Amino acid sequence: MGTVWKFGMMTIAAMTLPALGHAATLGGPDYAIQYDYREFYTATDNKPFRVVLLGNPFPSLEADSVARRLLPVMQAAKPPPRLTFTYDAPAEPQHPDYRLMLVFNPANDLGADSVCNGAQRFRPAKPGQVYVLGVYCRNDLALSQVTGWTDATAPDDPAILDLMKSLFSVLFDPAPGLLPQHGASDIR
Repeated sequence: MGTVWKFGMMTIAAMTLPALGHAATLGGPDYAIQYDYREFYTATDNKPFRVVLLGNPFPSLEADSVARRLLPVMQAAKPPPRLTFTYDAPAEPQHPDYRLMLVFNPANDLGADSVCNGAQRFRPAKPGQVYVLGVYCRNDLALSQVTGWTDATAPDDPAILDLMKSLFSVLFDPAPGLLPQHGASDIR
């Protein structure tokens, strides 16, 4: 009987969980073998980190307004380095060129490597739903990618903050299992 009660309580808790917050759904996380959180941290700590927005998650709003209102939301959801998100392209070409690409309503056949190489293809937006492909790029290489979606009606909707927090925690994952492996001579 204790097992049935525990299962019943877990089911009740699971059913009420979405009501407690703004659930973002993530899918398709992927990491290149070159992905290294330490590299991301070093490249972005106390520095500007460029974000490129592709597409408009809220077609009823002007893209400039969406971008302006989305930037502080992303900053509030930022990953641990003391970075500052910016849309500004550097005056001089950067090498390596680290950037976060956020593609809203990407076409089903649009891949992360294509995004890092400048490809843009979209599908029609669904009113009230935000769908995004997040890609962390170094030059033309996609180091990490994940898709996410949530229901929201504006860039400053609390659900967007939750989506960005979830997205960033996957794109910039510090898990030791994702660190590049070193030879036995590097183990101390």
